[in-house]
Amino acid sequence: MRLTKFGHACVRFEQDGAVLVIDPGSLTAREALDGVDAVLVTHEHLDHLDVNALVDALEKRPSVTVHTHPAVMPKLDALRDVVTAVDAGDEFTAAGFGVRAYGGWHAEIHPDIPRVPNLGFLVDDSVYHPGDSFDVPVGARVETLFVPVSGPWLKLSDSVDFVRAVGPRRAYALHDGLLSDAGIAVTDSNMTQLSRCEYARLTPGTSVD
Repeated sequence: MRLTKFGHACVRFEQDGAVLVIDPGSLTAREALDGVDAVLVTHEHLDHLDVNALVDALEKRPSVTVHTHPAVMPKLDALRDVVTAVDAGDEFTAAGFGVRAYGGWHAEIHPDIPRVPNLGFLVDDSVYHPGDSFDVPVGARVETLFVPVSGPWLKLSDSVDFVRAVGPRRAYALHDGLLSDAGIAVTDSNMTQLSRCEYARLTPGTSVD
């Protein structure tokens, strides 16, 4: 399995010619969707869901399928024929990858801001993308974790504690598009020191196996 981190919260999975993409949002280069077979959307926020980009991808590849929480489906009305509703606990196959959904809600930004549904996705029982949450995939043995490191809903200790709770072999920074160069340096230094696993930030377009 090859993983490519694109801008902010987007991760692309490739294996045996199949392509699965999670959260191609407004901060993500559209090339993340080149040749895509299936898309997973964790929640409705624009930095995770670029509807126009999905419409363009479907025009090129009408066989593409999209999987997301039922609450997101009204925003994908133009794609209704290819969208499948997913709830926490569901297991399904997307582009040949086995997927299990976890969680349920976006992390709290502020009590005055309503929370929206959010799903984390475990791919092939090894790679976990939590969307905008720190929901631990209980019972899963995660090899690779994408950990959110920036946003109005978290602080560094949340990210550290999340990695420690999941206990992966390696962790890569996620939700990092809002950080300045100085913020990246500070965050990476602390996460490397505190995560208790192999940690790195992948620049957009970088791939790992």
